[in-house]
Amino acid sequence: MANTKEKLFADFTAPTAQEWIDKIQVDLKGADYQKKMVWRTNEGFSMQPFYRKEDVDKLATVNALPGEFPYVRGNKTADNEWHVRQDIKCECPKEANAKALDILNKGVDSLGFNIPADKISAEYVETLLEGIYVECVELNFTTCQAHCLELAKVLVAYFEKKGVNPEKVEGSISFDPLQKMMVKGKDTAALFTTFAKDLVETLAAYPNFRAITVNAYTLTDNGAYSYQDLGYALAWGNEYLNLLVEAGVEPCVAAKNIKFNLGINGVYFMEIAKFRAARMLWAQIVAQYTPCKEAAKMHVCAVTTTYNMTVFDSYVNMLRSQTETMSAAIAGVESIVVTPFDAPYEVATEFSERMARNQQLLLKEECHLDRMVDVAGGSYFIEELTNALAGQAWKLFLAVEEEGGFLAAVTAGTIQAAINATDKERHANAGKRKEFILGTNQFPNFTEVSEGKTPITPCAACCGEEETPVAKLQTSRLASEFENLRLTTEKAAKQPVAFMLTIGNLAMRQARAQFSCNFLAAAGYKVIDNLGFPTVEEGVDKALEAGADIVVICSSDDEYAEYAVPAFQYLNGRAMFVVAGAPACAEDLKAAGIENFIHVRVDQLKTLKEYNAKLGI
Repeated sequence: MANTKEKLFADFTAPTAQEWIDKIQVDLKGADYQKKMVWRTNEGFSMQPFYRKEDVDKLATVNALPGEFPYVRGNKTADNEWHVRQDIKCECPKEANAKALDILNKGVDSLGFNIPADKISAEYVETLLEGIYVECVELNFTTCQAHCLELAKVLVAYFEKKGVNPEKVEGSISFDPLQKMMVKGKDTAALFTTFAKDLVETLAAYPNFRAITVNAYTLTDNGAYSYQDLGYALAWGNEYLNLLVEAGVEPCVAAKNIKFNLGINGVYFMEIAKFRAARMLWAQIVAQYTPCKEAAKMHVCAVTTTYNMTVFDSYVNMLRSQTETMSAAIAGVESIVVTPFDAPYEVATEFSERMARNQQLLLKEECHLDRMVDVAGGSYFIEELTNALAGQAWKLFLAVEEEGGFLAAVTAGTIQAAINATDKERHANAGKRKEFILGTNQFPNFTEVSEGKTPITPCAACCGEEETPVAKLQTSRLASEFENLRLTTEKAAKQPVAFMLTIGNLAMRQARAQFSCNFLAAAGYKVIDNLGFPTVEEGVDKALEAGADIVVICSSDDEYAEYAVPAFQYLNGRAMFVVAGAPACAEDLKAAGIENFIHVRVDQLKTLKEYNAKLGI
C-alpha cells in the first residue's frame, strides 16, 4: 500500500506559483490580473487570489497548536463549543426571570441582564435569578457604570447565600467607562480609578466571572473597518490592564479580569482573521506584563453588528447576521450574541428573538461548527489574512500608544474622529454603490412599503450636536440615508413612476433596463420595465399612458445617437427624460438639452435626491 501511494503521488508534479498565474492569465483573456484577481482591502493591504504552503511556512503562528500561546488557533483544545447568549432588558425582575427561564429551554446557555441602577438590591437579584442554576449558565450584567461595584457586591452575596462553587460561576459585569465617554461625550474616566480595583477584589473568589469589559462592538456598530476594530480594542484593553496594574492589581489577575465584547461586521473572511489575530496580539501584550500563559488568553463575546442592517427588506438582515455569526464561530470565540433582524425599527419581537437564537443553533446542530477545534486551521488564505490584518492593526495600536494610550486618545477625540471619518467614507461609498447594501442600494424590493416601520434613532445620534466635554461618535447605519429618501418618497402625494423606454439592441436594452429599475427603485419609485418598442414615439406614448414621471431610454451606446434626441423632443417636457448609460455621444445629447444620465459611475444617492427635488418631493 505504501508503495502504491508513493507511485500515485509521484505521477503528479505540483505546479509552481508562476504556472498558476500563467493559467489564470489565460482564463482572464487579456483582463488585468491586478484589477480582477487581487483583493484590495479597506484595511490598506492587498490579498492574492491564491496562496501556497511556502507562503505560510514563514509565519510563526502556524506552528502553534490550539490552546497554546499565542492562541491564534483558539483557547479550546477539545471542541469549538461556544455559548449562545441572549440579552434581556430588566424593567420588572419577575418578568425578566420568566423570560430567562423560557429561553434557557430554547437553546440559550448565556444570559445578559440589563439592570436599571435604581433597582439594584438583594431582593431584585433574588427574584431575577430565581430558578436559574448559576453554575450551569453564563451570567452577564450591565448597569450604570457608577453602580457596577454595588451590583457586584449584591451578586457575591447571592452566590454565597446559594453556596455555589466559585470556580463554576461564569460571566461578567460590563464595567467600561471609556465606552460611555465615546458614546455620550461625558468624561467618565475617573470612574475606573474609583471603582476598578475594588470591583476586581470583590469578585476575586470567582476566577471566571470577569469585572472589566472592553465593549469594542460599539466601534463596529459605528462603521469601523476590521483593522480599526482590532487595533483600537487592543489599545482599549491595554489601557485598562495598565490602569489596573498601576492601581496595585497583580498583572496576572488584572489580565484574567478583562473580557472583550467585539463586534462582527459583514466581511466574512476578514472577520475570521480578526478574531484569530485578536487572540494572538492580546497574548503578546499580556506577555509584557506577566509570564502567566493562562492570563494571556483573550476571552471574547462576539456581537453581530447593526451598522449594515436595514429597515427595508429586513429579512435580509438574517443573511447578514448569519454570515457574521459563522465568522465568529469558525474563529473560535467563547460566546455570540445575534442581533434580531428587526433591531433597526422596533423592539425585538418573540419571533425575531427566536430566529436569532436559531441562527446559532443551526450552526451547531446542522453544521457542527462546535465540534472541530480551529475550523479555519489549514487554510493558507486565512493564515496569510490573519497575519496581514494583525500587522495593520498593530500599527494602529502603536499609533494610539504613541499618543499616550487609549484614554488620552479618547479624551483628545482622536478615536472618535477616526471612526466618524470611516463612517462618512462608507456612507459616501454606499451612495456611489461602491459598497453594496443588498435590498437597499442594490436589488431593492420594488413593491415594498414601510407599513409604518420607522427607523430607531440610536442614542448617540439623538443626543444631537450639543457641546460635550469629550467628542462623541456621530454615526448612523449605512442604509439610513437611503431609507430616509425612500420614506420621503413614500409620503409624497403620488408615487413617482419610472418607465423604461427599451429600444434597439436586445442585450443592451435589457441590461440597462434592469440596471435602471434597480437604481430608481432604491428611492421608492414604481418602475415599469418593457420588452421593447419599435419606435421611440410608441414608447413615449405608452409611458405617458402609464402616468410616467420619468422616462428612461435604454439602448446601446451607438444607438443613442439615433434614438435619444428624437425621444427627448417627442416627450417635450411632459416627464423627466433620463439616458441609461454614459455613451460617447453624451456631449451631443447634452447640447440637445438632455440633462439626466444614470450609470455605474454616478452618485446614486445624490442623483435620487436631485430627482426627488425635480419631482417636487
